[in-house]
Amino acid sequence: MAGWRKKVSRLRKTRRTMRVRRSLHPAARSNKRYVKKRARTKVLNKGAKGPASRSMPSEGVISESLSQSDLIENEDLSSEVLLTDAHIAAAYEEGYRQGYFEGGEAKVGQLIPPLMILPELTVDDLIATGYLAVASTLFPLIPPAAVYDEMKTALDQRTPLSLIRLGDGELLTLAHDIVIPTEQAVRWGYFLPYAGINLPDPLTREALANSLQIADLIGVPESRHPSYQGLLFPILRHYGIDYRKLRMTSSVVNYTLNEEGFLSKLLVGRKILIIGNEAPGLSMLLEQQGFQISGIIHPVQGVADVSRVMEQTIGIEFDIALVAAGVAAVLICTRIAKEQGKVSFDLGHLANKLESGEVNLETRL
Repeated sequence: MAGWRKKVSRLRKTRRTMRVRRSLHPAARSNKRYVKKRARTKVLNKGAKGPASRSMPSEGVISESLSQSDLIENEDLSSEVLLTDAHIAAAYEEGYRQGYFEGGEAKVGQLIPPLMILPELTVDDLIATGYLAVASTLFPLIPPAAVYDEMKTALDQRTPLSLIRLGDGELLTLAHDIVIPTEQAVRWGYFLPYAGINLPDPLTREALANSLQIADLIGVPESRHPSYQGLLFPILRHYGIDYRKLRMTSSVVNYTLNEEGFLSKLLVGRKILIIGNEAPGLSMLLEQQGFQISGIIHPVQGVADVSRVMEQTIGIEFDIALVAAGVAAVLICTRIAKEQGKVSFDLGHLANKLESGEVNLETRL
């Protein structure tokens, strides 16, 4: 028995290694010092006592039967190099340092002729100088106060208006297979199933592109990150959409409208429809604060659920729809404005934060 336990213990030790998290910086993942090593493990059960055969306790994917004459050969057990926090931090720092150079000073170096140097000027200096030359092309976004005025006017006059917002989920969906390969969009958009979409989905991509062209107000990211503006303008060019003709505000306008007290003013005296998975909790919160909830629609099970949601809105009398439904929110908002002539607002994750109490509904006198 003691010999058998010793063999099991030794086998378990070969499996007891620190696993590198998937979120580890790519520079660390690609460093050859940290790649997985394959271990060939042989366990010879010599002199085990007891019954002729004995079942080994399960250990991950290892589950075998040992007997006195058993020779267990586990040819392809994966064993990983033990990493300390210091190793990971050092690899991340080196990857960041190299990437910072390649994306900045290395690009400047490619422009400098041989046997010449550019002393005492950093890439930041050159960017600042170059920025001044193009500052005249800056394009203004509609500020929160003006967005509030337009939405209030639409509510007062009972005219349709849709405010949609583009985040990385919407942009990756729009970009897949036209701006970037689908595989890359899936890799960057690991969260997309949570947002209610699985790529590839060309039908939803085209529906989103149509929404861009009919929405009244579009929240766009101010970030120039590759997943944000790095996708936005190539998408618009692909579909022949002139950004100068779009009425654009910031994609975080949902938060700024609340922070500046405009959201609560917009909802006072209105019949409110809430659409999304947070609808029950958010409706209770708003009702406790004196707002009139005319209906809720939940759950919203991704973009495939848009038609069902629209059918349910038909029987509800409302002035404004607050929609928090991931990528599907863009489609729902534009359809509510177009088909029902109402005001719709892509509330996004602000709904979660309000419902959980992380953010308060701000008021403004």
